[in-house]
Amino acid sequence: MKRIAILDDWQRRAESLTDWSAVRKHAELVFFAEAFANENDAAAQLAGFDAVVAMRERTPFPASLIARLPRLKLLSFTGAKNAAVDIPACTAHGIQVCYTTGKPLTYATAELALGLMLAASRQIAFGDAQIRGGHFQENLVPGMELFGRTIGIIGLGKLGGRLARYANALEMNVLAWSQNLTAERAAEAGAQLVSKDELLRRSDVVSLHLVLSDRSRKTLGAAELALMKPGAIVVNTSRAGLVDQQALLAAVTEGRLVAALDVFAHEPLPPNDPWRSAPNTVLTPHLGYVSQGNMSALYTESAENLVAWLQGAPIRKMNDIA
Repeated sequence: MKRIAILDDWQRRAESLTDWSAVRKHAELVFFAEAFANENDAAAQLAGFDAVVAMRERTPFPASLIARLPRLKLLSFTGAKNAAVDIPACTAHGIQVCYTTGKPLTYATAELALGLMLAASRQIAFGDAQIRGGHFQENLVPGMELFGRTIGIIGLGKLGGRLARYANALEMNVLAWSQNLTAERAAEAGAQLVSKDELLRRSDVVSLHLVLSDRSRKTLGAAELALMKPGAIVVNTSRAGLVDQQALLAAVTEGRLVAALDVFAHEPLPPNDPWRSAPNTVLTPHLGYVSQGNMSALYTESAENLVAWLQGAPIRKMNDIA
């Protein structure tokens, strides 16, 4: 019987979020709730598996790891693309790569960005902690209302465009910038196209919605963060690499900025990571796409991918295996 590893089940809910019975008729399923310590750990624990289902970009699969998994014949990941998987290396080793569509993704992540913005502007998380610690308002400073404030959205694709509509509903002023954004596209989303520097100078909230690439890495560096208003909020539900992490950490530690973050350079966040104790922050553990509806859809399609592969007719293929 074939053995299949379901990775990255950090919430320990993968088994209950879809019906795996059709897969279990032909294969043994093993669910992994903990992240691998390193590549050596991944190679050792996955050596005995024929197929792997991985959550998008949680576990990297570089060529060096793929070469150490000679038994592996299928790698299925959640989402439509995965920068953490070396697909040409998979093809070279005869490993079929499949994907899932992840259709609910834009709603879930945009809603979380809105939630982080609200939590940071009104100190919701800190207020909750105060009450649970036996206090009330004595350690709180008045929060910032969002009505009439300015939000700058960096990246006005599906996610950024949806957040722009939310911000308009709150009667905020919406600015936008990205390298290829046009004034017409910005207007369609209810935003005004401005330069990046102008967006940073004028905005009370800056929210990032870019794909991480060599071109977008450190879109907000120390110089860009220095342009922002004192007390402005940086919201990041995209990728940590879009922001210079050391510069942002310094800015929140000094009290110049507030950070509302869902993504980190190393995930899961190490126990001694300085973000865990940083002031002026609201932190969530990469929950952007982790909603019940989205995760159920992702695992349902993952199970479909497994059944199709087990029957010899793989679907949603990212590569062609001879």
